[in-house]
Amino acid sequence: MPEFTALLPTLLPFLACVVAATVVQNLTGFALGLVLLGLVELLHLVPIAEAANASMALSLVNAIAFFRAERSRPPWRMMRPALLASLPGVVLGVALLAWLSLNATLWLRLLLGLAVLGSAVVLGRQGQARAQPSAPPAFAVAGFLAGLLGGLFSTSGPPIVFHLYRQPFDAATIRRALVLVFSVNALTRMVLVTASGHLSTRSIVLGAVAVPVVMVVTHLCVRYPIPVRGRTLNLLAAGLLAITGSTLTLSAARLLAAAPAAVP
Repeated sequence: MPEFTALLPTLLPFLACVVAATVVQNLTGFALGLVLLGLVELLHLVPIAEAANASMALSLVNAIAFFRAERSRPPWRMMRPALLASLPGVVLGVALLAWLSLNATLWLRLLLGLAVLGSAVVLGRQGQARAQPSAPPAFAVAGFLAGLLGGLFSTSGPPIVFHLYRQPFDAATIRRALVLVFSVNALTRMVLVTASGHLSTRSIVLGAVAVPVVMVVTHLCVRYPIPVRGRTLNLLAAGLLAITGSTLTLSAARLLAAAPAAVP
């Protein structure tokens, strides 16, 4: 299989990134795509677009393994406003990605990195959660923005993570809610990308090879959870957002700086 043979030199490092991203995902309830894309970009393993497409399948597999191992129902009712609003956001994000030129995409990646960094700062400085849950329209706004970023970059995290970590929910509830949103967005994006013919063979190979790794790691994380307190989890989430935001910002700035030199 030519595609598999060509990926062999980078396959083990990529799978190591998948393991790290899956552990973080199951610890915080988010960041599989964020950490995976950040590490892949940092190590220059595979093109970022192919890693993003592979992460869609991995998000779905992680969600299935997570809810099967935890034996709990997804919080459909609580997250309904966010889920309904995220669907048009994903559609709009995928459409924008197909329309934008290279430089415009880089500028959007730069803005995404800055937005992630901003979320990290606010989340890290945040003290007590709200006394009462936010109203449904607030969930809808966060869901739409998460869907928009998910459609553009296969990274739905920052808006919905920031919103949920401000709610008076326990860590387990937040994890279940985030896994649910990410899996629905990933499924929607996968259908749209596949229908438009932009799902490459390399992305399929990467996803297929990483699926068993995600299933095993998720099962182990759920069965042998790492005890982390709420405030520690909050700071960990902020740190992950800061690292990923820095990676995206620096990579986009580097590519933008090099773009004029590439023009003859």
